[in-house]
Amino acid sequence: MSALTVRQVRRRYLTLYGLRWLPTGLVIPVLILLMQERGLSLPQIGLVSTAQGLLVLALELPTGGLADALGRRPVLLTAGALNLASLALFAVADSFWLFFVVWALQGIYRALDSGPLESWYVDATLAADPQAEYERGLGHAGTVIGGAIGGGALLSGGLIALGPLGPVSALTVPVLAAIVAQAVALVALFFLLVEERPATGFAALRGSVAQAPRMIGQAVGLLRRSRVLLALVAVELFWGFGMVTFESLLPVRLAEVIGDPERAAALLGPANSAAWLASAAGAALTPLLLRWLGAAPGAALLRILQGVTVVGMGLLAGPVGVLVAYLACYAVHGASNPLHSGLLHRQVDGPYRTSVLSLNSMMAQPAAALGGVVLTAIAAATSVGAAMVVGAVVLAVAAPLYLPAWRAGRRAVADPVDPPAVPAQAPTPGGVPAPASGSAEQRAGR
Repeated sequence: MSALTVRQVRRRYLTLYGLRWLPTGLVIPVLILLMQERGLSLPQIGLVSTAQGLLVLALELPTGGLADALGRRPVLLTAGALNLASLALFAVADSFWLFFVVWALQGIYRALDSGPLESWYVDATLAADPQAEYERGLGHAGTVIGGAIGGGALLSGGLIALGPLGPVSALTVPVLAAIVAQAVALVALFFLLVEERPATGFAALRGSVAQAPRMIGQAVGLLRRSRVLLALVAVELFWGFGMVTFESLLPVRLAEVIGDPERAAALLGPANSAAWLASAAGAALTPLLLRWLGAAPGAALLRILQGVTVVGMGLLAGPVGVLVAYLACYAVHGASNPLHSGLLHRQVDGPYRTSVLSLNSMMAQPAAALGGVVLTAIAAATSVGAAMVVGAVVLAVAAPLYLPAWRAGRRAVADPVDPPAVPAQAPTPGGVPAPASGSAEQRAGR
């Protein structure tokens, strides 16, 4: 197949990205309720969900290294097949252990899925044009994910409202729709994601698996050699801790200001859909932020603004004020993610891109666990509002960590021949020294 243009790469990436998140949007509204309908208690639901978190934490780096060594396409196809299997099992699961297997499959799927599609997009874009600004596509992806999840959640609510279909309960119908959507996503991935690798077959697979630890080691080594990359990855620690405020404490805060948990729960469904749409709108502002402020200053400012919105969620009186702050928080969230991702990509070249993305993503896991323990303890000892303010401060103090990237960007403008973050003779998946790191071939991961 002939080489893709930058525009073709972006269109394929956004199409695949939207199809990837649509099943998630369909399932989110019924995830907990369906397990309760099938007989699980809330403590049991908490236990089965740990399977996903533990497997993501254990496999995030190994699967990132595998994607860099073996190729993004086979890893993404495997991930999509596992998600399809987990959704099919979720539709019929009726016991603790079956749901445990569902969440375990989801953990493996998410570890495999974390990073390869974005890495393919960046490398394919740079292969088409080494000077292309891929941040625009990352910003559009933020809009797509918001639309896909928000639209999927609204569609899920409509399917539930239609009631049961014969022996299928109303809560199961969105899961069946998610199975169909995932099957479509898998077919689209097979045809739309084009990747050239140096070798195929069992020998290539065995060599790629053997090389994956080396790719991980090289990616970790980049953190030691690059203050910019280390600072960017450290941002995820603060974000993971602070995200507990708007993902876990917001429902409690809303119930507190309304005074009725059932009414709060009724509001949360539409509010969640609106929040993802607000995130999509925020992501659409990425090109303007890049033009007005630049990536690093814009990302730093947005971390501070997100802290301000969380303070609003914790201190504003009445449900309207809390929900407005919640929507503003997600709008800022959607705008900041593409900027952070773009800065991260600028610090690493093709062979290690997915491994570094996995490192970045993995940082949020232990931080979120710590935030869940600390912030809920503060909420119990004082108030939910106080816990949210603490989380907001943690979110905002990450802003100075963008200073090294800002300084590096200014130096790059002044001296465009600065050496890249990755050594020029980095090993390729086949073990042969790669071309100079500025070449289109290496940027494509070939």
